[in-house]
Parts: sequence; structure tokens; C-alpha cells
Amino acid sequence: MKAIVLVVLAGFLSLFGGDLHLFSAPNADGKLTPTMIEKAFEGNGFVIAADSEMTGPFTKQFGGSDFAVFNLMTVIPKKEAASLVKTHPDGGIFVPMGVGIYQRKGESDLHVSVLTADAMQKIAGFKAPEFAVIEKKVFATLKTVLPKTTKQTLSGTSLPAEEKLLTRFVKKTDITNWQSDKDDTEMMLEEGLKPAGFVLSNFTDYQFMLTENGDESPFSFYDTYSICKLKVIYTVAKTRPEAAAFAPCTLMVYKKKDAGEIVMGFPGVYNWMSSARVEDAEAKEVLKQAQKDFEGVLQSTVE
Repeated sequence: MKAIVLVVLAGFLSLFGGDLHLFSAPNADGKLTPTMIEKAFEGNGFVIAADSEMTGPFTKQFGGSDFAVFNLMTVIPKKEAASLVKTHPDGGIFVPMGVGIYQRKGESDLHVSVLTADAMQKIAGFKAPEFAVIEKKVFATLKTVLPKTTKQTLSGTSLPAEEKLLTRFVKKTDITNWQSDKDDTEMMLEEGLKPAGFVLSNFTDYQFMLTENGDESPFSFYDTYSICKLKVIYTVAKTRPEAAAFAPCTLMVYKKKDAGEIVMGFPGVYNWMSSARVEDAEAKEVLKQAQKDFEGVLQSTVE
């Protein structure tokens, strides 16, 4: 009964609060780890796409880190994601979805940040019952691993978005003879990301997951990429570590069987600035540059 009350209360508060659920758990002894959280998600029907430890890369590239713990975890709620994407293809921007885990040096609490169901609907641009189910499942998972004394709050009310929250590109292709266009598109994506400073932390052949049990898929193919830019994460984390719920971002690339187009899309950096209330000038600068660079890579595939 308590778990149900917690979830209902969180949904009610999201009408008046911000876009991120923020959990704070006592962890002065360091016994609560990202690995424990990862195993809890695995035990509740999630597929772990990646669990990237970032303090090492921060130290290597920037000479230090403010954090004792900073992990970017991406998870796929397998059953709910399949239902969502089959009815709303652009829901793939949350396949996988982000879970930020962080604790500053000298701080006694470990923090976890995840998007609310309302925020996911806002970013995707449509309403779907799966978002609330996923939110409830995330809450149930964290309840199993975080201490009873964990505090759950919502981030502050989001700032007005400066631009569209979902960045989307479309490339024309033949309804049936699309394979070469797919190969060319994904080759150009992969070749364009590294020179622009992006890191590909995970690739998911989501079509395989949709059909692995003999189920029918409405897609010719469906792939997702988990992409991040280390400088962006490091810079934003100085003032808004809760933005880790957006990193790495998921790039969806798909073609429906009955459509003559390849769709590419990702949650834009304007989500970071709006939902995580990023107002620091340096952080906004690196975010906007990353958006420009990412759009440039995608634009090159449709020209």
C-alpha cells in the first residue's frame, strides 16, 4: 500500500513541480553503489544498455572531478518500451532511458535522477499510458534498493524551452529497397560523430528486441544509439548534476514498413536547459554547441 501511495503522490506532485524525480539516499559509508542499482533494475525487468562510470574520464580529460560517484545508466523497460514504440514510433527516444547517479566528494548522500512521466510525454510530443507504467516501475525498482530513509522530491518548475524539445530529421527512401539507404545513413552517422567530439556509448538493434519472441514488428528496422559529449556532461554537472538523467541522449533511427522515409530524432539540449534549469552561461554555451554539432551530423545524412 505504501508503494502505491508513493507513486500516486509523485504523479500528483508532478502537476505542480518540475520534470525530474530526485532521490537522495544516505551514503556516507559508500556502501550504496551504482552496481547495486543496476542489479535492482535488472531484477525488475529492465535491460541495462549501459552503466558508464564518469569520474575516471572526467579526471583523465579535465584533470579532476567534483564527484566521488557519477554514473550514467541507461535502461530499457523491455515490455513497456515495446508497446510504446509499436504505437508511437518516436517513443524510441527513451529506448534506452537515462538514470543519473551521483554523489559529490565530501557529501553524505547519493542521488538518483530520472524523468517524470509527464516530462517524457512533453518531450516526445504525445500522451501514452506506457509512460506512467514505466514511471511506476522505476519507483518500484528504486524502492527495493534505496534505504527507507531515502528522500524523494521533484526538481524546480522547468524553465521555458528556448527551442523544440524533440529534434527530428527525415530522409526519403524507397518503401521496399531501403537497405542501401540505411547502410549509408548509419555509416555517415558513425563517421560524423567522432570528429564532432561525440562518444557512442551504446548501440541497440531494437528491431531484434521487438521480434525476438516471434512477435511482428511494424518496422523495416529500428536502431537506437546512446550518444554523449564528455565536455557537456562535465560542464553541466558543475551546477546541475541532476541533468545526468538526459545523458547519454538516445538517437532513434527507424523506418516503418509502410513508409518511404528514414526517421532520425533525439531529445534536444533544450530539455537540459529547461527541465534541469541550466542557467550557467558556460554550460548553456557547450550545450548549444553540442546541439549545433549533432544537427550538423544528422543534416549531412539527408542531403
